Amino acid sequence: MTTPFAKLSFWGVRGSTPTVDPSTWRYGGNTPCLELIAPDGTQFILDCGTGLRMLGNRGALPNAGASGETHIFVTHYHWDHIQGIPFFAPLYAENNEFHFYSFRSKFLGRDSLKQVFEAQMAVPYFPVDMSAMNAKRKFKEVGGGDTFRIGENEITTAWLNHPQGCLGFRIETPAGSVVYATDNEPGDAKLDQSLRELAAGADIFINDAQYTPEQLSSTRKGWGHSSWLDGARVAKEVGAKTLVLFHHDPDSTDRIVDTILKHAREEFDSVFAASEGMVITLGAPGERVEAHMPGSRTALRREAHFRAHVCGVTEGGHAFEEDTVVRDLSLQGALISLKHSPRLQSELQVIMETPGVNGMQRMQLRGYVVRIDGEAEKGQTSVGVVFTD
Repeated sequence: MTTPFAKLSFWGVRGSTPTVDPSTWRYGGNTPCLELIAPDGTQFILDCGTGLRMLGNRGALPNAGASGETHIFVTHYHWDHIQGIPFFAPLYAENNEFHFYSFRSKFLGRDSLKQVFEAQMAVPYFPVDMSAMNAKRKFKEVGGGDTFRIGENEITTAWLNHPQGCLGFRIETPAGSVVYATDNEPGDAKLDQSLRELAAGADIFINDAQYTPEQLSSTRKGWGHSSWLDGARVAKEVGAKTLVLFHHDPDSTDRIVDTILKHAREEFDSVFAASEGMVITLGAPGERVEAHMPGSRTALRREAHFRAHVCGVTEGGHAFEEDTVVRDLSLQGALISLKHSPRLQSELQVIMETPGVNGMQRMQLRGYVVRIDGEAEKGQTSVGVVFTD
């Protein structure tokens, strides 16, 4: 029998507002949008932030399931989770069909989700209204604690602690379970328990990590978000297999997210920081979850030939040191051939020797692993590194 596989793609990972400044370039500046392709071909989209435009610009929706339908879960109605809707090209094609799911807001009443979408495209906020969208659209109201099936997949919802309400979603597929719990703040005992029940034993637990523990206990308390520490604690308590830190603060530079990731890995073994273009594959029984980082988020490269000394940690958690040659270099990263296979998103220290007017000069850099490929040469691994220092 063929092992079932599911693919989870990250199209937007930033919280609150999009960012375009260079200091947030590596992790990305689009607001929340994820795509899950289940083993039966069903396409799920989680939230409709600005990342939704990028997903739609990919082209047609070839994986919309046997029925040709796509199912879109909207966690709540704040701008950063809906602002991609008007720019989602597939909504303007009449052969597409979309099913939207979210909750009835006490502030809006019946058909809350439809009202929200219509309002953001109404005069004077947008040049055309929703009548310009030719795709079939259906809206379904769900609430915390609901369970329903779509194809071979079971969906469970739970209320999260966020101003004006928010839903978390658990999608159980034949390849594994994904829990999407963005925009939740710890501190409400009932809703904290709701989150734990939703995330129990999940293969992938995507949790809000917008603030640091220090911010959450002071200036950002009550704003509806969590921290890397709270996410790690929940993941440990409920036996989640992999934690993904999500909803990065717009003021968190790439280096800040790097630091957050480092701290989180000191608390929990399998942690990734969500990055635009990152893809996680589920379905390999007994194996660690793998995350593939985007190869397109690289600067202009030049061929190089520098001798280098590399220090890092292998996939098995063992420290290693190795002499090698850097053969491809940019201002932001490098492609290095290694005999060792380092862990994805682990930190590497690279010391390169470069010729100068006063003889050989040493250049010491730190970075993290974003890509690992096998090479034709036996026993070699091609490792992509993005430099942080």
